[in-house]
Amino acid sequence: MTPAPFPAARMRRLRRTRALREMVQENGLCVRDLIWPVFICEGHKVQQPVASLPGVSRLSIDEMLRAAADAHALGIPAICLFPYTDPAQRTEDCAEAWNPENLTNRAIRALKADLPDLMVMTDIALDPYNANGHDGLVRDGVILNDETVEALVRQGLAQAEAGADILGPSDMMDGRIGALRLALESEGHSDVAILSYAAKFASGFYGPFRDAVGAAGRLVGDKATYQINPANTQEALACVARDLAEGADMVMVKPGMPYLDICRAVKDRFQRPTFAYQVSGEYAMLMAAAENGWLDGEKVMLESLMAFKRAGCDGVLSYFAPRVARALQG
Repeated sequence: MTPAPFPAARMRRLRRTRALREMVQENGLCVRDLIWPVFICEGHKVQQPVASLPGVSRLSIDEMLRAAADAHALGIPAICLFPYTDPAQRTEDCAEAWNPENLTNRAIRALKADLPDLMVMTDIALDPYNANGHDGLVRDGVILNDETVEALVRQGLAQAEAGADILGPSDMMDGRIGALRLALESEGHSDVAILSYAAKFASGFYGPFRDAVGAAGRLVGDKATYQINPANTQEALACVARDLAEGADMVMVKPGMPYLDICRAVKDRFQRPTFAYQVSGEYAMLMAAAENGWLDGEKVMLESLMAFKRAGCDGVLSYFAPRVARALQG
């Protein structure tokens, strides 16, 4: 509909006061939209700052529990665990990924014991456990698909047994959602949700994350044979359609801000719960600019997250989550 001509239509009328602006605001951001990614490590009373992620640290399980309790008190509904695995446990067969006593599974059990109402999401991929730094098993320089899917199912079942509420397959292997959903149903975990990294692009924005999980120096080659070409929209939508058909309950676009068009296309086409990951590189850029005084840190933090909601996302994984929660409540 075309607005009436000026002066009958003055767009500024509804911008005159804060109350008017808020009354006609089209999109909203609230604490329940947030999932907080948390890096965990071995030890006790350990907080290891990640140099390329200002304000983010790897936390031992006891420190993670304290941080999670604070997040829960702020109203954040879920955290997502990413482990920094001991280098000695990173092998070519990635067997530590499905060890019931690995770092992630111990953290899940600790969280569900202390904070049963806080949802725990996990990452399903082999890169934290892989001597080669890849999300899948590698043979002669080739990332194996079907063998990797078998390994991922074992990893996902171990996490479900530990008490995870949401599994997040981030590996981008073909067929892994269907295999994981079938295994969960067969093993009595029908209530465990799958939030699939359905449209994960071969992006340059992941660097600080790889530092945080210790995979940066181990990666041999790149991930372009299994992550999506950043130039492709239709391929991304096909991957989302496939994952939903195979049993994903929710889908994710990763990275976030450079792919808002994908977020909107996914939500419009499929009308299913759609999330985005504001990845480490996005966070690091905003933090660096804010720390240098080039941007108003709090303003761009909130603006960047509102962009996801405007693009149709139901929620966002963001390292800003506790700061955003405090800002929204302040």
